[in-house]
Amino acid sequence: MNFLLRLFLTFNATSLIVVVYLVKEQYVICKLSSLPNFISYAIYFALPLIFTFLSIFIANFLDNDSIEMLDNKQPVIKEVEQANNAFLPSYLGYFFVALSVPHFETLIFIFVILFVFTFLSQTLYFNPLYLFFGYHFYYLTTDTNIKIFLITRRTLKDPSTISFPKLKRINDFTFIEKEV
Repeated sequence: MNFLLRLFLTFNATSLIVVVYLVKEQYVICKLSSLPNFISYAIYFALPLIFTFLSIFIANFLDNDSIEMLDNKQPVIKEVEQANNAFLPSYLGYFFVALSVPHFETLIFIFVILFVFTFLSQTLYFNPLYLFFGYHFYYLTTDTNIKIFLITRRTLKDPSTISFPKLKRINDFTFIEKEV
């Protein structure tokens, strides 16, 4: 299940490049050709949004994990860093690539390369569409200097006051927090 979710998350994280390309090329869905083009564009955008919602739902079936205080001693988390803005340059790069690719075959080739690199990196499951569902992205640094990527609906600031009793493990360094 974890492997399939990671594939799905990778697809979701990279699928907007296809949406941008389809809009740039003004492709419309054949059966909707009599309607304004933005109807097709809205459907293109809705598909990754729906897939993102499904990935949030599927995350409920991942293995449980937690990051808790150990024996009432110092918290395991020593630093919290917001990651929402850290990925903006990557996504702008995806959009610029999609806008400059001249042929659909070239786009597919580039998409496959991005997909493979994103999947193999095992940390870049950042999907800006999670923001629509109220999620935020954080890097947490543990007291042993391990950096964890966390997807959560909470706003995190002070590492000494937070704990994570209900996490779902995506991989060794990436977690999503389900409702507390």
